[in-house]
Amino acid sequence: MRDDSQTAMIEATRLTRAGRIDEAVAQLRHTLDIRMPDAAAARSSRRIPEALRKWFGGANPYRGRSAPSSSPAPDFGPKLGQFLSRSYDNHAGTRGYRLYIPSGYCGEPVPLVVMLHGCKQNAENFAAGTRMNAHAEELTCLVAYPEQTARANPSRCWNWFRPEHQRRGHGEASLIAGITERVMGDFVVDPQRVYVAGLSAGGAAAAIMGSAYSDLYAAVSIHSGLPCGAACDVPSAFAAMREGGPLRYGFGANPGGPRRIIVPTIIFHGDRDRTVHPHNSEQVLAQAMADTELNKRVELGQVPGGHAYTRTLYTDGKGTVMLESWTIHGAGHAWSGGSPAGSYTDPQGPDATREMLRFFLDHARGPPADP
Repeated sequence: MRDDSQTAMIEATRLTRAGRIDEAVAQLRHTLDIRMPDAAAARSSRRIPEALRKWFGGANPYRGRSAPSSSPAPDFGPKLGQFLSRSYDNHAGTRGYRLYIPSGYCGEPVPLVVMLHGCKQNAENFAAGTRMNAHAEELTCLVAYPEQTARANPSRCWNWFRPEHQRRGHGEASLIAGITERVMGDFVVDPQRVYVAGLSAGGAAAAIMGSAYSDLYAAVSIHSGLPCGAACDVPSAFAAMREGGPLRYGFGANPGGPRRIIVPTIIFHGDRDRTVHPHNSEQVLAQAMADTELNKRVELGQVPGGHAYTRTLYTDGKGTVMLESWTIHGAGHAWSGGSPAGSYTDPQGPDATREMLRFFLDHARGPPADP
């Protein structure tokens, strides 16, 4: 029985890191239920969380939000949350999405994070590489992963470079917003704590969402991405990726809708990124800042055995950090501090997932500014 349990734990670990949490739990329950009467099996199933904690050494949950971590957190063990497959459609088409529901969700208002994958990725791959579900389990957040289709883009890239997808109420922007609002309608979400993040093409799409839907998202995270409106077709997209595109202020916004002067934004970019030029992070920062005067503070850090980084903070007159930019020295086009279980990850960087969640949970959406 001991050998069977150990094998089950190893297999459950593999399934969880692939984002297949329901299958992992089923694997463990099957092993624990074998040779047990029904009542004993039920008691054993309820003890799964305790058994997992012992197996993985009792990993401490992440709670602190006042300061950044200097190194990636270890992978958490398998969790009992649900990773659902759903679909959404509107006038712009249909997109599937995965939704992570943490085991601690009990109908009270919780934050929602919308994660936009990069090219050649899907929801399961992105969840595994960012380890977002594990962090969301510890912090009790819902996480939605909209998925691009091969029909819409052969490489499954979000079409951030086409004008029809860069405007509020149109194209893929409307689909992502629609998925966000669907989750908010189906579950008890705190409407002041809804966030959007993305990597590469997903980062560019996140920039669009922050610009076009500033009344929906309290903060944005852009990892190795581009500013909103950086391109208008495929040739200009490649040009922007090589050297940075033209900077457009207020692009994608809804002139007749609610707006704010600045959307809190956290940016990550490797300074050796050969896919999306690091200059784009400066343009993302400039676009997010617009004409707002903020105070600047620079901090230097080093991940033990990994990359050095520069963290730049921009605070308002009250000392609130409105913008935060991380330059990871020596890193390429990859999710900083990610897990090798997913693609395009760099485990040697500071943990971008942890840092963006810290930033997100320090910002709740306030009332819109006057037009």
